[in-house]
Amino acid sequence: MPKSSNTKPAKKRTTKTTAYDVAAYLNSPQDMAAYLDAWLTEAPDDAAGIARALGDIARAKGMTQVARDAGLSRESLYRALGPEGNPSFATVLKVAKALGVRLHAGAA
Repeated sequence: MPKSSNTKPAKKRTTKTTAYDVAAYLNSPQDMAAYLDAWLTEAPDDAAGIARALGDIARAKGMTQVARDAGLSRESLYRALGPEGNPSFATVLKVAKALGVRLHAGAA
């Protein structure tokens, strides 16, 4: 005859996750500049990633205000800095100025 067991089956654990949004952590101009600088340093050939970083900073600062300061519509700013965006260099410069960040050059 099999022995009865007093152990209960293990409960199945579930982990709840939330989407990580870097914009929530870009709280100061220094944070924003450091984030952009990291992209420029670590992935200088990743134009889409750098545009996305500018978009993250713009969301942290407020997309409507950044669009207004850059002289762009909010929709065109979202489009330019979104996953499928390919902003012109003039747009990148306008957005950087509106964000209060500078692009830096250094010897490769």
